[in-house]
Amino acid sequence: MSKDNEWYNFRGFRWLQAMIFAIEEINSSPKLLPNMTLGYRIFDTCNTVSKALEATLSFVAQNKIDSLNLDEFCNCSDHIPSTIAVVGATGSGISTAVANLLGLFYIPQVSYASSSRLLSNKNQFKSFLRTIPNDEHQATAMADIIEYFRWNWVGTIAADDDYGRPGIEKFREEAEERDICIDFSELISQYSLEEEIQQVVEVIQNSTAKVIVVFSNGPDLEPLIKEIVRRNITGRIWLASEAWASSSLIAMPEFFHVIGGTIGFALKAGQIPGFREFLQKVHPKKSATNGFTKEFWEETFNCYLPEGSKNPPAPASFHKAHEEGSGVGNSTTAFRPPCTGEENITSVETPYMDYTHLRISYNVYLAVYSIAHALQDIYTCSPGQGLFTNGSCADIKKVEAWQVLKHLRHLNFTSNMGEQVDFDESGDLIGNYSIINWHLSPEDGSIMFEEVGHYNVYAKKGERLFINENKILWSGFSREVPVSNCSMDCLPGTRKGIIEGEPTCCFECVKCSDGEYSDETDASACTKCPEDFWSNENHTSCIPKQIEFLSWTEPFGIALTLFAVLGIFLTSFVLGVFTKFRNTPIVKATNRELSYLLLFSLLCCFSSSLFFIGKPQDWTCRLRQPAFGISFVLCISCILVKTNRVLLVFEAKIPTSLHRKWWGLNLQFLLVFLCTFVQIIICVIWLYTAPPSSYRNHELEDEIIFLTCHEGSLMALGFLIGYTCLLAAICFFFAFKSRKLPENFNEAKFITFSMLIFFIVWISFIPAYASTYGKFVSAVEVIAILAASFGQLACIFFNKVYIILFKPSRNTIEEVRCSTAAHAFKVAARATLRRSNVSRKRSNSLGGSTGSTPSSSISSKSNHEDPCALHTSTERQQQKRGCKQKVSFGSGTVTLSLSFEEHQKNSVTGKNAKRRNSLEVQNSDDSLMRQRALLPLQNSDSLGVEPGFQAPSSQESSLQESGVAETKQEVQSPEEPPLPSANSQNFIGSGGGSVIENTIHF
Repeated sequence: MSKDNEWYNFRGFRWLQAMIFAIEEINSSPKLLPNMTLGYRIFDTCNTVSKALEATLSFVAQNKIDSLNLDEFCNCSDHIPSTIAVVGATGSGISTAVANLLGLFYIPQVSYASSSRLLSNKNQFKSFLRTIPNDEHQATAMADIIEYFRWNWVGTIAADDDYGRPGIEKFREEAEERDICIDFSELISQYSLEEEIQQVVEVIQNSTAKVIVVFSNGPDLEPLIKEIVRRNITGRIWLASEAWASSSLIAMPEFFHVIGGTIGFALKAGQIPGFREFLQKVHPKKSATNGFTKEFWEETFNCYLPEGSKNPPAPASFHKAHEEGSGVGNSTTAFRPPCTGEENITSVETPYMDYTHLRISYNVYLAVYSIAHALQDIYTCSPGQGLFTNGSCADIKKVEAWQVLKHLRHLNFTSNMGEQVDFDESGDLIGNYSIINWHLSPEDGSIMFEEVGHYNVYAKKGERLFINENKILWSGFSREVPVSNCSMDCLPGTRKGIIEGEPTCCFECVKCSDGEYSDETDASACTKCPEDFWSNENHTSCIPKQIEFLSWTEPFGIALTLFAVLGIFLTSFVLGVFTKFRNTPIVKATNRELSYLLLFSLLCCFSSSLFFIGKPQDWTCRLRQPAFGISFVLCISCILVKTNRVLLVFEAKIPTSLHRKWWGLNLQFLLVFLCTFVQIIICVIWLYTAPPSSYRNHELEDEIIFLTCHEGSLMALGFLIGYTCLLAAICFFFAFKSRKLPENFNEAKFITFSMLIFFIVWISFIPAYASTYGKFVSAVEVIAILAASFGQLACIFFNKVYIILFKPSRNTIEEVRCSTAAHAFKVAARATLRRSNVSRKRSNSLGGSTGSTPSSSISSKSNHEDPCALHTSTERQQQKRGCKQKVSFGSGTVTLSLSFEEHQKNSVTGKNAKRRNSLEVQNSDDSLMRQRALLPLQNSDSLGVEPGFQAPSSQESSLQESGVAETKQEVQSPEEPPLPSANSQNFIGSGGGSVIENTIHF
């Protein structure tokens, strides 16, 4: 130890020995610089700029003297050759000062430990090169480690020099890119005052950041660590730069409870064959010209060499040069025993003999070999292939420093480890880092540097860092990764929300909005799900949106399908009944052909509802609305033509040839076709101009995709439904007008009810269709179609089917004639009463009326006597069939009795049956008149009218509404009894006291 009681730098002496070993190895090599010997001079910078500049000026001045050839003018006993290259210095601050001076004279400087990124500036440091990687990569590696362990809240400490300040500045840039926040940033120095050191320690103690990044060297960091140890501030994770990651000044067992578990960077270790033996051979007697060996020997064995030794004193003190110091002696030379010279260097454990991981020592070895290979290139240069003007080469015997610098910049050789050595344009060697973790040795309690990973500068971004977490001991003993975050991690499904006035690393966790997700922790923003996806309940991922349409398998779809199938079945059943009983009076009276067509249209209506169920496709979307519209128009057209035709028949006075021409069966079908054809034209125009198509609707609900049909044109849909409703309105008008016609004949009242149901359904459909969305749009339309179809089917056909199947006694020609006769009588009675009122007014005006009118009896006898009149009254009662109908009009009530007398089986079939009608009339005023009324009602035989079109009085033919297709022979087919002739009818009306007998001729 020196008089200043400073720690001796054993590692520095080993680096010096590495340089000497490399030079001696080169000098003894027959291949590298043969017949040439390299010399060297050693200067100690004492880790100060002033000492470094003093040493630099000494050989710069010598070079200047040599260049001026001043030796002949001076008495120089020892000629010192010119310095052609410099190896060093260690610290970046020292190298910066030296490089500025050497750059003026283009003397190459190859540093083995100065890693400051400022030294890569070739405009300022023209002659500086180095065999250590740039700190820029180290700062990036530090940020990558912090990001790897998901830390975002750290503190920084840097040495107040050209090494610490640029390094920590680069780290800040990298940290900002990774959203890493810095809680505090402090500068330190080995020359800092105690108050300044305590202030920094206060900041560290009060900070919530558990990770501290330190860009410093050992001597600058030592005062701060000592104060932290004194205050026993634990629980911090130290991230060390290469300059102190393996420093023996800091890596001391008494500091381990504070700095244990430190993560640091170390240069890749190299191998120097034979270097171990060279270190063990060091001895003062063998190094008579090396003054540093004497000091090393004394410090190692804590003794002193006698003054009589031939070892000259060291040219400068070699204490605390740059990095680590490990003191063995702790007293001055006055208390040391003399050295015997027989001490064994291997018996003492010092950093000097720690050759297991040669990092800086190998960089020194590589720096010397770089200069040697540059000289070798000059030595082997061939004229015309040199680096100078016109390919000229430098003279190895008169080589100058700037020529060596030129060759160093173009250097390319292979090291003893097989690695390619070439300086980049900044004079740097790109190297890799080893990541070490500080462990406590269980054997001797010393600190071990366990390699736990590496950082590959050559790899692409994101793959450079490798860490084996299983090897890391946090705080020296724990396997659990510590946490250093301002805020707790935001779990997947949330994002970081900014807190006003706080750093970006201090945040609150905000849940992702609907439709957004985050599948990672600490997400800065949530990601929007694709169009067909939606976020799950936890917002950690996107799941496919629920696709909704009116499906066949859902209960609602199944119910609608069952109702549609039920409608198809019932309609088919009714069609089957009408087909089987097609020759019965009820079926004939309903115009069979139109009834068949009407039932077919209802089948189409029920079937069209099925197109609205199931997954919408383009073809179903284009088919369903036209199918629905055409089916309903066909249905309404049949009802319209049928109702209007019956109304005109019953209101016609005398059927003419014009009626027969325009109201034949062919014309009825033509009218149905024309009405339907208009709807077909609407559908064709719609499909051509704006065809419907399937559509995925994302806008109605966020989590559901509605598969619907885009109608293409709402106007076209409105025309389709509007035209259907127009026909229904016209049909309703005619049905309402004919509501009092014989109810067993055309069911006018039921048609009216069916049209009312139709209007109620479709009027309700419009607001329901406009207010629903998604699958319910189709459901509403299906319900409307089924309701309207069931209304038509039930009102028009169920009563007839009921009579056909369960009341066959009413399915007779007589029953039909009864209702028809009642309507005819009502018309005749109204005409008679009108005439009665006119006659009475006339008689009253003449004064010939009496106070009362006797009861009248109206009888009409047949023009032809019945040849079978000899039947007994008993037989006549058995053969007689009849019915009674009550008809109300005005102030009177009419009871109509019709009785039909059939011939015996053996009677002549061509004879007409006798029919007697009894008519009882009672008027409110008890006045009866007797008069004869001739009604313009004719027999079908006499008029020659086709059976399908008859006047109301032609009971037999008017009931056969089957049209032109039926002949007279079909009417009197063998299956039916011969119809009685309408040549004679007897109407008998009985009143209160008097009888009026009117004879009515048919």
